[in-house]
Amino acid sequence: MKKGITTIILSIIAAAAIATAFVIIHKPLQKPAPLEKPRIYLNDTLSNKMSEIEGLEGLDRKVRTYMQQWHIKGASLAIMRNDSLLYAKGYGWAEEAKGIKMEPSHILRMASVSKLITAAGIMVLQDRDSLSIKDTVFGPSGILNDTLFTSVIRDRNYKKITVEHLLRHQGGFYRDPLFSSRDVMNQMQLDCPPVKEDFYRLVLGRQLRFMPGEWQKYSNFGYLLLSEIIEKVSGKPYEQFIREDVLYPAGCFDMHIGGSYYSDKRENEVRYYTHEGDGKFVEEYTGSGRMVERCYGGNNIPLLSGAGAWCGSPAEIARLVASIDGKPEVKDIISPEAVAQMTEYFDKDTFSLGWNDTAPEKGWSRTGTLSGTAALVKYFPDGECWIMITNTSTWRGPGQARYTDALFKQCRELYSDKLPARNLFE
Repeated sequence: MKKGITTIILSIIAAAAIATAFVIIHKPLQKPAPLEKPRIYLNDTLSNKMSEIEGLEGLDRKVRTYMQQWHIKGASLAIMRNDSLLYAKGYGWAEEAKGIKMEPSHILRMASVSKLITAAGIMVLQDRDSLSIKDTVFGPSGILNDTLFTSVIRDRNYKKITVEHLLRHQGGFYRDPLFSSRDVMNQMQLDCPPVKEDFYRLVLGRQLRFMPGEWQKYSNFGYLLLSEIIEKVSGKPYEQFIREDVLYPAGCFDMHIGGSYYSDKRENEVRYYTHEGDGKFVEEYTGSGRMVERCYGGNNIPLLSGAGAWCGSPAEIARLVASIDGKPEVKDIISPEAVAQMTEYFDKDTFSLGWNDTAPEKGWSRTGTLSGTAALVKYFPDGECWIMITNTSTWRGPGQARYTDALFKQCRELYSDKLPARNLFE
């Protein structure tokens, strides 16, 4: 009897084992989680050797002559045609004292070229129906209707300011004090450097200089407000939104908000130089009374935010431009309608959205100037785009862009047809 029971139990165990094995063998295999596509950091792929092209030695000489003429330590140049990066090269020094030569992988402060990035961010939000450039900025129904803004504004004409007015520098603000931290400290009797809320209180508490939309006056303050709008509408800090929703989709992974001091610089960031003479050394923006080189401590760079704080390489700026130009070779991050709005031209007295100018016969241009740097993005009507950033400011200030533009035109006439047919983006 016991032997029979034992046999039955063993039979049940064996059957269970067979069934388990069958289930294991025939259980559908789960597909492995797809591997995340690795990001290609454009700056990691580029070197000067890649753009040492036979027949373009004259182009190099032109750039070096230009640098010598204007006492520029280092410069970085990128050339794109029809969304293909043809040329990317550094000239001179990224940091002379350390013997580091400029490479296309180095990043530089791009100053007001940052406004192009901010404008693209606004268009991304408009494409998502999160806002419209026709939306009003202030007042109970405006985007910035927080107590900070409603409590300080007295001029009811502020309620007429739209997002588009800010993009076109038509807000009508009386002051643009972002480069006057020490004056603001004194005027507001602050015992520490002013933060953006202090600038809001100072500027918005005054009467407008002109009715919104009736005139234009270049305004960094307006783009600080656009940065605030991006934060309010997206629910993310400005830098995070721009990185995740604008730059990364465009293939730009090495752009950053810059710092005010040499100690803030990133590993592949250049050293900045200021032209010799009066104004090279100024009082530190913090009000410490300490004298500093203007490009390191003269201004609060992060405070500039979407008005002028971004750092990047010309090659990555080219990649961004390829993503907002309406051409099919690189997928745009904004809609065709948004591209058309950004590049619509009215007249020489009306700023385009993010761009300085988009005159059809001249092409699109975006300039940037800070102590220690000068930048120009020039997108020509034939689809060729030249971008140069220097790590040295000149006594010409914003006017330096005229001379860089002339250099581009001369070099295009001589060397455009000698550029290699390739795409360094790939």
